[in-house]
Amino acid sequence: MSKQFKTKWGFILACVGSAVGMANVWGFPYRMAANGGGAFLIAYLCFVALFSFVGLSAEYAIGRKARTGTLGAYALVWKNRGMEKAGKVVGWLPLAGSLCITLGYAVIIAMVLRGFTSSLTGSLFHSYTAQKLAESGLDAVKNGSEAWFSEVAFKPYSLIGFHAVVVVGTLLTLVLGAKSIEKTNKVMMPLFFILFVLLAVRVAFLPGVIDGYKYMFFPQWEYLLKPSTWIWAMGQAFFSLSITGSGMIVYGAYLSDEEDVIGGAVSTAVFDTIAALVAALVIIPATFSFNAAEIAAARLEGAPLHTVINRGPGLLFVTLPEILKTIRFGRAFAVILFVAVVFGGVSSLQNMFEAVGESLMHRFPTLKRNIMLLLLAVLCFGIGVNMEAIYQWGMWMDIVSIYIIPIGAVLGGFSWFWIMKKDDILNAVNLGAVNKAGNVWYGLGRWLYVPLAAIICIAGFFVGGF
Repeated sequence: MSKQFKTKWGFILACVGSAVGMANVWGFPYRMAANGGGAFLIAYLCFVALFSFVGLSAEYAIGRKARTGTLGAYALVWKNRGMEKAGKVVGWLPLAGSLCITLGYAVIIAMVLRGFTSSLTGSLFHSYTAQKLAESGLDAVKNGSEAWFSEVAFKPYSLIGFHAVVVVGTLLTLVLGAKSIEKTNKVMMPLFFILFVLLAVRVAFLPGVIDGYKYMFFPQWEYLLKPSTWIWAMGQAFFSLSITGSGMIVYGAYLSDEEDVIGGAVSTAVFDTIAALVAALVIIPATFSFNAAEIAAARLEGAPLHTVINRGPGLLFVTLPEILKTIRFGRAFAVILFVAVVFGGVSSLQNMFEAVGESLMHRFPTLKRNIMLLLLAVLCFGIGVNMEAIYQWGMWMDIVSIYIIPIGAVLGGFSWFWIMKKDDILNAVNLGAVNKAGNVWYGLGRWLYVPLAAIICIAGFFVGGF
């Protein structure tokens, strides 16, 4: 069983896999549409640069220094201040965030997998008869993907088989530790990008997409004067990079001493941003093409573009299938879409499982990896199967994203830049570094990154999470 990533690119692709997920596929395009297109992109890139350079590199470095995941890393950091017991307690909250988000995330990927099979059979696009609608308990006549979504999303225990496949299948990719994580992401991540690029190329040939591209890359400058643009961009960047005070620590623990963690963090951010932009290049231009009249009306009324785009799950399961079914070979492109999202979702789920599993093995040294994986399978599926309806997992994910994850991320930043001694964290970051970090890097972490993490945490309480 491998305890380290064998190559730099294996590490980067694994980290990109952890970062790339629903935040890229349905979060970024919606936020971009709602906050001035190119203006949002400018703010987003500013925060991605800061958070990757400081926050993400710190998590990698702490994991590598501790040579273990969440629980061991916090204990080590707080031990330097004579507070090891406090560190052991503090580490449980970020770890709980990883576990809790895993439960809901597995349900989402199960729904994506069902979307894949439905796009293969064509049932995702079929019109529903009145009898079928009545059998499904739908109270209004709906067609195609909207009816499919209503039937699947609001029905408890509608994903049991798909859910089991996602949980067991993902855990099987973790049997060999870092070795299997590295190998699977070397396949999944390139395919994710290739498949989404294929979708973006197809969308480029739709009529009226030029207006979508203009909206994306020509800023509406007035949005940069709105605090909400910067708040949403900051939250999107934070969660998109998967800086949770937990998950990325374990991947850092599998990194060799020769690797440059700041360079690795920047590379992760670059590919994560490309993934978000490619998703937006599919969704926003396609929306301009197929909703030209609604967009024109929204502009006349002064309403933002996001009023024409479904938010969250509806974007993936309703908007895109409705667009794809109208184009030539639309079913094939729907299959491509869901395959790509499954790859992105499973790679993120790998990191969540590994963060929890490695910490459990650290806390209970006699626990074997195979037994740990079996326990995680029983726990994740046993609890998650009872929240397969969207009103159940949606509420669960809201609680996790609004409260648990942000607080855990703040605790992480506080631990690295306020509890850990300055020389210790600089030595950890500079191990294997090409360009050494110094006072500027540390100052950005202590006086800018940690306060911004706290702002995200507080703001999330008021806006309902990011």
